[in-house]
Amino acid sequence: MFPLQTVLLPTAVLPLQIFEPRYRVMIRHCLDGDRCFGVALIERGHEVGGGDERSAFGTLAQVVGAQELPDGRWYLVALGTRRFRVRRWLPDDPYPLAEIEDWDDDPTKPAATSEEYARLVSGTRRLLALAAEAGEPAGEATMEFADDPGLGTFQLAASLPLGPFDRQRILATDGSAQRCALLASLCAERTADLEALIGLRTDGDEDPSF
Repeated sequence: MFPLQTVLLPTAVLPLQIFEPRYRVMIRHCLDGDRCFGVALIERGHEVGGGDERSAFGTLAQVVGAQELPDGRWYLVALGTRRFRVRRWLPDDPYPLAEIEDWDDDPTKPAATSEEYARLVSGTRRLLALAAEAGEPAGEATMEFADDPGLGTFQLAASLPLGPFDRQRILATDGSAQRCALLASLCAERTADLEALIGLRTDGDEDPSF
């Protein structure tokens, strides 16, 4: 397990630089095995040194690129694959370990309708365009998203300028309808914030002589 102060969502790419000795050992074990490790959000504490509080939900990461440097550090690129829930954390020996179980969408929960999903995609593209105008990091407004809401809502979430705790709320959802509704709410809030920010900048650029 790799606890981080960021949230890895399914379909998202995670670049990492590994320098702590315990994680160097972990990566070597991963590369010698199935090339997978779990990523969980540190809710309190720090990435270095242990003693942190970790989320109960995370994402399995598949290593798709790895380079070991002469000083023992690693550069990695990992891809988020599927979600899990932590059943229990084990002692950090020789690195963080946990017993996990898959966390899939609950088949008894309603799925997002095509209309709900289409509105969310449209709203996301609007927000990404505003983020670009405001100079905030975000995905491209023209990027393609899956037709399936189950997968596409994760792609949308990964592209949006959201904080780690909002991303964690999305990760812990139990169905695409719940994910779609939460994303629509977050998207509307961020859109209003960016519209206000851009409006203030525009007002500040006006010539006071007119």
